[in-house]
Amino acid sequence: MAKLSLSPKIFDVLDFGTPSAERDISRGLEKYFVESAAYQRVRSGAKTILMGNRGAGKSAIFQVLAKRERTAGSHVIELSPEDYSYELLSSTMAAEHAGAWAKTGAYAAAWKYLIYILVMKALARKGMRLTKGGGREIHNYIRDNHGARQLGPLSLLVSYLKRLEAVKIGPIEAGVRTRELDRLYKLEEIHNLLPALRKVLDDQRVVVLVDELDRGWDSSEDAKAFVSGLFQACVSINGLHRNLRVYVSLRQELYDDIPALYEDAQKHRDLLERIYWSEESLLELIAKRIRYSAHEKGFDTEALERAADHECWSAVFAAPPGMARDASFGYMVDRTLYRPRELIQFCSEALEQARGRASKLPVPYSAIERSEYGYSAERTKDIAAEYRSQYPGLLSVFEVFRNHPPTFSREELELLCLELAFGDIPTHGTGSWLPLCDPDDLIEILWRAGLLTARPTEGGRFLGSHQVQHLNLAAVQRFRVHDMFHASLGILPKDA
Repeated sequence: MAKLSLSPKIFDVLDFGTPSAERDISRGLEKYFVESAAYQRVRSGAKTILMGNRGAGKSAIFQVLAKRERTAGSHVIELSPEDYSYELLSSTMAAEHAGAWAKTGAYAAAWKYLIYILVMKALARKGMRLTKGGGREIHNYIRDNHGARQLGPLSLLVSYLKRLEAVKIGPIEAGVRTRELDRLYKLEEIHNLLPALRKVLDDQRVVVLVDELDRGWDSSEDAKAFVSGLFQACVSINGLHRNLRVYVSLRQELYDDIPALYEDAQKHRDLLERIYWSEESLLELIAKRIRYSAHEKGFDTEALERAADHECWSAVFAAPPGMARDASFGYMVDRTLYRPRELIQFCSEALEQARGRASKLPVPYSAIERSEYGYSAERTKDIAAEYRSQYPGLLSVFEVFRNHPPTFSREELELLCLELAFGDIPTHGTGSWLPLCDPDDLIEILWRAGLLTARPTEGGRFLGSHQVQHLNLAAVQRFRVHDMFHASLGILPKDA
């Protein structure tokens, strides 16, 4: 088959999109979006809790879902990071031990109250006072209780929490306190409106999206109660009516940092959707973006549309000398944790490196090599930052591997981990967790974070946590620093 070639003019205008789905949605994300099986399950409502690492595509799914729901005539409510502030919650709410009030239950009640109010307000804005079947009741309640006072979502949530807090830890006689708490937890103020809301939802659909809960995450008591309460509220509200769906996206690290979620997850595992990518689906993602970019810039894309994904790749990126035409894809994807944002970033940086030094496609392999250090350095810092609430100072632990050979026997790695835990090798800001780690714990942390890969069988492949969900690390005898970190940490190209 003839090799696919692209016009030299495409070289100057080719664009892989932005790493941010919020910006990408206005640039055509819906057109080159990969409709994975995970997306289909979320779209159908079968899954409502979306989990994945940063950059895995959670926001992309929500952005496309929101756009398509609006196109279908649904009411869409999107809660953004500006709508919640963990620092404000921690400074506003009393500590859980003050009166021994259970915060997760309080936050769940407050979340349900907030979401129901937002849903009713969204419906009321559409002239619901003129509708039948309970619409007038809801309109009157919103007009009388939330018409003049336009509180933002966070203020509305906090106001309900403060009502609970005042009863729980205030100077109120025990019997009265119990009755008042029961009234607040059962949402008595709006409970009588739920039958009317069900009737209205027979003819109208409302979708609520809560995304980017990791923004500003501080691992505080209130932050954990905020997210675990939201989880409970989401499950409860989704049982009201098939036309009301609340979707929540959670970063994997947040889930791991909130013990209260574990029990709920066991009960509602069927609602969880974890996002995973393969080499094949990542190649499809880049190929779709290549085709779309060429088409949007006005070029004839008939050959691109007919070409296989690997041919699209080879038309844009050259292979290493003497290797298969699409070998550069393997090289680049091996330097990711299988997250779309990483591959988009690496491809974009290689393309920029080539511009000014080359005049046509494919991008020379030398441009990929030149872009690797900057990409690796940025990803190393970003990965450490993802875990800053659980493992502060993790970057200084990564630095310990600088200039080492890439592979370690178990004995060598355990010795290094012991030296780290005992402080024989100095690190910065790790005092809250590193001295408490035994070697197995630290190996698990570094494998989960992506720094290490493990070879489960002699002569087999080294596997990272992005490639396999579960691995018996205790039985692994050989480990390797992931290729993504090599350039940044000066990892020696060959074992010493």
